[in-house]
Amino acid sequence: PLAEAETVFSGSESDVVVAGSRDRTEGFERTLVSRALDFFNEQVYELRDGELIRIDTPTDASISIHRQWLLIELRTDWSYRFQNYPAGSLLAADYEEFLDGRGEVQVVFTPDAHTCLHHYAWTRDRLVVVTLADVASRVQVYTPGTWTAEPVADLPQNTNTTIAAADPLGDEIFLDSSGFDTPSRLLHGTAGGPLSEIKQAPSFFDSADLEVSQYFATSDDGTRVPYFVVGHRHRQGPGPTLLGGYGGFEVARTPGYDGVLGRLWLARGGTYVLANIRGGGEYGPTWHTQAMREGRHLVAEDFASVARDLVARGITTVEQLGAQGGSNGGLLMGIMLTKYPELFGALVCSVPLLDMKRFHLLLAGASWVAEYGDPDNPDDWAFISEYSPYQNISADRRYPPVLITTSTRDDRVHPGHARKMTAALEAAGHPVRYYENIEGGHAGASDNPQIAFRSALIYEFLHRTLNGN
Repeated sequence: PLAEAETVFSGSESDVVVAGSRDRTEGFERTLVSRALDFFNEQVYELRDGELIRIDTPTDASISIHRQWLLIELRTDWSYRFQNYPAGSLLAADYEEFLDGRGEVQVVFTPDAHTCLHHYAWTRDRLVVVTLADVASRVQVYTPGTWTAEPVADLPQNTNTTIAAADPLGDEIFLDSSGFDTPSRLLHGTAGGPLSEIKQAPSFFDSADLEVSQYFATSDDGTRVPYFVVGHRHRQGPGPTLLGGYGGFEVARTPGYDGVLGRLWLARGGTYVLANIRGGGEYGPTWHTQAMREGRHLVAEDFASVARDLVARGITTVEQLGAQGGSNGGLLMGIMLTKYPELFGALVCSVPLLDMKRFHLLLAGASWVAEYGDPDNPDDWAFISEYSPYQNISADRRYPPVLITTSTRDDRVHPGHARKMTAALEAAGHPVRYYENIEGGHAGASDNPQIAFRSALIYEFLHRTLNGN
């Protein structure tokens, strides 16, 4: 009976997550428990014979354990045993020795100005690592102990490769590789051995005339910000262009195939641009941490610099440039609307955070205080208030047409953000369109018909607005 259950671990009410897990690998059985202090910091313990043993790594580091190995992925610089290890490094140690306080750490991967760790997975005896080199994927296989690496067969430029599966009891791996104009290919082989394509997803649009290029814009502080352009080889002069971005929570936006985008935008002559702005993880954790809290303005400055660069290169014009973002990206769209309205011809703002004075009081908002700051703290509100879209609406500036979408059942970002922003924009006399689906949660749609309707609504709005209809 639950009433007779013994409590072996607990967190506090302010914790974001308290969790437990069991590793059942024969000879390496372990029970792990953890508490997430905020969105980016956690304490991890092994529960051994009723005793909690702290795995004493930095709280903002991510750790994983495989057989005898402990891997430590650093988000900030770490000094350990008189050695300094930079943020973004992947370190390895013998788990038992590290737990006893006598283990040394070895460097598996160190980032540089162009390359960062993206993700990794274990087979039984090898470590498969995916890195991003100027946002394009590279895959290597490491041998534990020596931590020497060998590259996986060459992958096409400007593509994204993920580890779809790795056998922790054998050596099989599956990789998924795709690009803006290339559907997913499922590759199979062994870690360190050759790979072969065993299946490819179908194409949903004609990509014969498409080409993918990468450019760099210069942000206000001189930082080079990469962005991909998916355009048409035979286009003469500027045309309707859709710019996407996110810029938060260390989420890296990478090249990938999108059949709906291809069918409803690219195949109808539009150009698509993906901006790899700060706040994401495209260049490792420091690409994110510098844009947290009081550094949040860098996200908007980066995105605005890409918008200007697109016009300067003749890819589009202000009147033909639209932008789209959802969730944290919806916050970005709200900032573009209120701070940089002169740069865009249309904006699509989906399931957005917009009232940053109250975001922490609604649904999952309290868990994002580590990212944005605490509005109830006057020092934090001083920098949050500079960009919070709802508090910065002006009746005196001209805003581009905006479509705001949300879901009644969004359980992460409250629909009140979108509702209030729409009402305030209407009251200020600005052109705003609003769509609220009654289902779908934070995705904004719950099934294929709803997804199709919402997608058609968004792209038709962009086509009509950016083509002057």
